[in-house]
Amino acid sequence: MTAQTPPFRDSQLPFAKRIDDLLARLTLDERVAMLHQFGPAVQRLGIAAFRTGQEALHGVAWMGPATVFPQAVGLGATWNEDLVRRVGEAVSTETRAMRSRDDRVGLNVWAPTVNLLRHPLWGRNEEGYSEDPKLTSAIATAYTRGLRGDHPAYWRTAPVLKHWLAHNNETDRATASSSVRPRVLHEYDLRAFRETVEAGAVAGVMPAYNLVNGRPNHVSPYLAEQLRTWTDQDLLVCSDAGAPSNLVDSEHYFDTHEEATAAALLAGVDSFTDHGTDGSKIVERIQEALDQGLLTEADIDAAVRRQLSVRFRLGEFDPLLDPYADAKDFDTPAHRALAREAAEQAIVLLKNDGGLLPLTLTREGTPTGEGPRIAVVGLLADECKLDWYSGTLIHRSTPLEGLYDRFGADRVDFAEGVDRVRLKTSDGGCLSVPRADDAGEEVRGAEGALDPALLAGRTDLPPLTTDDVGTELALIDWGEGVLTFRAPDGRYLSVAEDGFVRASADQPGGWVVQETFRLEPRGSREGGHGNGHLLRHVGTGRYVSVTADGVKVADENPTVLELEITARGEDAVAHAAASADVVLVVAGNDPHINGRETEDRTTLALPAHQRRLLDAARAANPRTALILTSSYPYAIDPTGPAAILWTAHGGQAAGTALARVLAGDVSPAGRLPQTWYASDADLPGLLDYDVIGGRQTYLYFEGTPLFPFGHGLSYASFAYADLAARVGAESARVTFTVTNTGDTAADEVAQLYGRPVSPSVPRPRRELLAHRRVHLPAGATTELSFELPLSALEFWDVAHGTRRLEPGGYELLAGASAEDIRLSATIDPAGTPPAPRPVLERGLRAADFDDQRGTAIVDRTKRSGDAVTPADPDSHQAVGRTAELVYRACDFGPDARSVTVEVSGEGTLELALDDGPAIAHLDIAPTTGPYAHTSVTSPFAASGVHDLRIELRGPLRLAHVGFSG
Repeated sequence: MTAQTPPFRDSQLPFAKRIDDLLARLTLDERVAMLHQFGPAVQRLGIAAFRTGQEALHGVAWMGPATVFPQAVGLGATWNEDLVRRVGEAVSTETRAMRSRDDRVGLNVWAPTVNLLRHPLWGRNEEGYSEDPKLTSAIATAYTRGLRGDHPAYWRTAPVLKHWLAHNNETDRATASSSVRPRVLHEYDLRAFRETVEAGAVAGVMPAYNLVNGRPNHVSPYLAEQLRTWTDQDLLVCSDAGAPSNLVDSEHYFDTHEEATAAALLAGVDSFTDHGTDGSKIVERIQEALDQGLLTEADIDAAVRRQLSVRFRLGEFDPLLDPYADAKDFDTPAHRALAREAAEQAIVLLKNDGGLLPLTLTREGTPTGEGPRIAVVGLLADECKLDWYSGTLIHRSTPLEGLYDRFGADRVDFAEGVDRVRLKTSDGGCLSVPRADDAGEEVRGAEGALDPALLAGRTDLPPLTTDDVGTELALIDWGEGVLTFRAPDGRYLSVAEDGFVRASADQPGGWVVQETFRLEPRGSREGGHGNGHLLRHVGTGRYVSVTADGVKVADENPTVLELEITARGEDAVAHAAASADVVLVVAGNDPHINGRETEDRTTLALPAHQRRLLDAARAANPRTALILTSSYPYAIDPTGPAAILWTAHGGQAAGTALARVLAGDVSPAGRLPQTWYASDADLPGLLDYDVIGGRQTYLYFEGTPLFPFGHGLSYASFAYADLAARVGAESARVTFTVTNTGDTAADEVAQLYGRPVSPSVPRPRRELLAHRRVHLPAGATTELSFELPLSALEFWDVAHGTRRLEPGGYELLAGASAEDIRLSATIDPAGTPPAPRPVLERGLRAADFDDQRGTAIVDRTKRSGDAVTPADPDSHQAVGRTAELVYRACDFGPDARSVTVEVSGEGTLELALDDGPAIAHLDIAPTTGPYAHTSVTSPFAASGVHDLRIELRGPLRLAHVGFSG
């Protein structure tokens, strides 16, 4: 180091000392400014501007063309950590390459999403990996390791996990509270985050919009109490967009933005994503919080230090030493091959009756040597759909294109199955799409955008008009009454900011989709309108109106339209299917419609339009396979199609990958990462986060699933044998063999589950402990070995606030899915016997119940602690009803004589032992607010060990119950 070189530039010093030096050189104003997502440059020190946040869920998103890999739920379906690590490497390499030519591209990547896929109606199902915490953490760890790189000091990119915590609903997502009991918190929701963070390749987390136990995630005490205890590395906590303002504006949790911003920073938020690129409001709030004494300089320094730690690890201050500084690999042949490999490995064969697949057989009379004649039909047969977190496609392969390439265009017939319609006005005219010779091939988002929600629709094309003939439009009904209309040139009807309707969009999309409409039937508005319809634009809520200037949407004077169907999609499908050797019906969803960020689904059912197409195909030809391309599971009739496949939207190589699997070039080996339920009746409430009490996911579900967790078939067959387990002091070594008994090489995903034989508390029916995807040539055998830590068999003991391995037998189950168990063995590790709750010494935290009826957990104070309150059974939000709490095996000692409760609100409490009558009654006088707890004491006589039942009545919040002798 020279005399002119400051220590923070000295690469020989540890990062911590360099950060100390840099912090000391920064003024308070400069440090405060860094706390916004878009931190400005500090020119006097030669420090560049820095942005937290670059979306990279399954490829570099929002910044223009990039390699697009399968959706995250598809990567989860591969059950292949090595593959997913390589995908992470490719994504981070392209991030570096793109940044070298566009400094808008950030290196702090907001990925992966580790929210568990607890509920299949969640709108963001596509973003997660699995309903299982073990599988989720395994895939997330692989992806973060790929994103991070393998240099010991410098990181290729800095991944941030989303979305902390217990976030599975878009409905009221910024105001709803997830009630998460301690066992669910520790055994389920925290696990995926914890195991990924402990693996050492995570730079931070992003809190979710929702509340947990009555407290917004952006002021969660778990950030300090849990997250930051899992690693010695500095973890950067980045707020979600607009969430800091939500603390006041929508959640009304704090009275002022200064108080809210200070609380978030003190809880552990280090970077505030709010007001777009304008950091002035956040800076003003922090400065005012400092002036009011809500924050200190030390609080600012702690947050800035964590941000600088990430920047140093990214090599910003050591450009000559940064091993990733010259990364140039972008859209390489290797990346294209990897995209295809990932798409192939994500395909799940759900059913294959009669060996319909692979497509090698033809009907009688087909000339020898010719391949099968294939009819590929359906709304997604010639689509390569993207989602909100996709990049722009450089390459594109639809199922139709893949089948053309693999089998030859002369062997493939196509029918999309759309309805062809005209929209007629009451005066005899028809809506018409004007000719636009200069429409071009403009693709939404191709130029990249820091916030694609701000991208505007096209206004350079003429709006729709009316004439005598009109334009025949392709109508697609996506379900729940949501429609899109497509012009003959392939562009969708869309509404721009000026309100005019144009055929201008390459695909439905955007933060607010402007390409969807609803037909409202006669009489839906006052006065009715005969046999016609009003066409309401979903994005604006306005109605289509024909004006002198063209067709637009407006609040007044809607035009009554008659829908004239000129051709039905099912007729075209039946015609194509009748002459084929095999029919492939490609169905599924558009990731921007009916189930996406901001919008949950309302049903598992496949939309009626697509069910009609499937029925038409099957009626014309029983050799029909259903190919579901979707972001989430469906409830379908499995008895109909001869074969069923599922794949998430597979990215740029989806069509090629699908064709290779259908042809048998690759044997399918994807496995379901979540349960497929048979009907909506099997689902819990969307806001019921109690997976234990609600018997949710494969872990606890007691019904019969449509397709179970881990399910997936193969073109080969596999035999399992020789399960053996040897228990040591800290782990169990488990081995078994897998043999490919088929006549084709294939992958198998061997799965190892466990369960206690005689649990003392509700435990999973079976729980994934380990898995491995292996490739086996025909006839080959391999031995698989797993070192299973005994801690994997523990549960959270609410009686003592710790994890505990219960003594007794544990079944180890090896097989091909959670319901396809081939081998079992029992081990008997030493555990810790249960002990009664020492309630005389410690009392009871109200939230540490064993069982409950009609309660929700809420915040004891705005900073920390829990309380329990009666709740609505459907919304799980606090209300003044009657509820019950149960605490098992409470030791009252030789003579407990009184009970004291800490409680707020008003109502009554009754305490009873075992199944007996109430022995204590406490009337709670109204307190001054939900956080104004009071102590109320009553006589209470008990001795020995008993179950304790507490009945709560009224809008009260019970925090603690204590006993004295």
